[in-house]
Amino acid sequence: MIDTRRLRTLRAVADHGTVTAAAAALHLTPSAVSQQLGALEHEVGHRLFTRDARGVRLTAVGQIMLTHANEVLAQLERAEAEVAAYSTGAAGEVTVACFATAISAVLSPAITALRTGSPGLRVRVLDAEGDHSLTMLLDDRADLAIAVEYRGAPDAADPRLHRSALYAEPFDLVLPQDHPLAGSGGPPPADAVRLGDLAGETWIGPYPGNPVHDVITFACEQAGFSPNFAHCSDDFRAVVALVGAGAGVALVPRLALRDMVLPGVAVPGVAVRRTPGPERRVFAAVRRGAQAHPLLRPLLDTLHTISDSLGAG
Repeated sequence: MIDTRRLRTLRAVADHGTVTAAAAALHLTPSAVSQQLGALEHEVGHRLFTRDARGVRLTAVGQIMLTHANEVLAQLERAEAEVAAYSTGAAGEVTVACFATAISAVLSPAITALRTGSPGLRVRVLDAEGDHSLTMLLDDRADLAIAVEYRGAPDAADPRLHRSALYAEPFDLVLPQDHPLAGSGGPPPADAVRLGDLAGETWIGPYPGNPVHDVITFACEQAGFSPNFAHCSDDFRAVVALVGAGAGVALVPRLALRDMVLPGVAVPGVAVRRTPGPERRVFAAVRRGAQAHPLLRPLLDTLHTISDSLGAG
């Protein structure tokens, strides 16, 4: 009989690539993880991993076991959801990992709405960048992740996750107010600025590894150049403030600008212009099999209702 705890350990090692990283995610010691892997290999009768200087890699049998592990763990999530539904699931806590703009745009309004519709549901929020939230979900540190599409993100067919689109928002170009392409200031003019016209500019944006950095870089590459990021911050308020100081130009998601709530322009000294192309696509994800859980279902439904009303574009 294969111990399901060892299947979770197998998946954690496959996700993280090293025993040490998997141990940290599982709150175990590396030796305990190694013992569980050894016991699983004994149960299966085959080597599941090979080790090299960079970490561990699944063998062919390991890949087979990982496929079945994903199915078994998803079925366990479904079983828990059905049991919870049988027990009414009227009260409990859900932990959500979510990035700052989506906390403001959809998660906080959802929490407000749920006070009336599901008063027994408590939502615990963990602020996490759009890529980190998925890791927290897969490591069981969160029950739901609100994440951003990025290169390398798990796709809709990933056997570990059930995901659904929430909203897509365009990026706006933020320029110093005295920039030649800034126009007259105030509300963004109807005509858009082409990204290719900014090839020689100094850029301000998130750090490499942040999904938004990937989106901006890809959009600029599509326009024929690589952006020169001289200043980096994952805080969009800081990015816009640096633009206002004349330190460079930036692409900022529209809802992040809307959160700054200043009429006409984002901050004094800044002009906002439309530009064609990049979008930030946001989705919700839970572990596969958990989507019908009676605590997750009302939260997911409310997030979709609020997302539909955003008018982010």
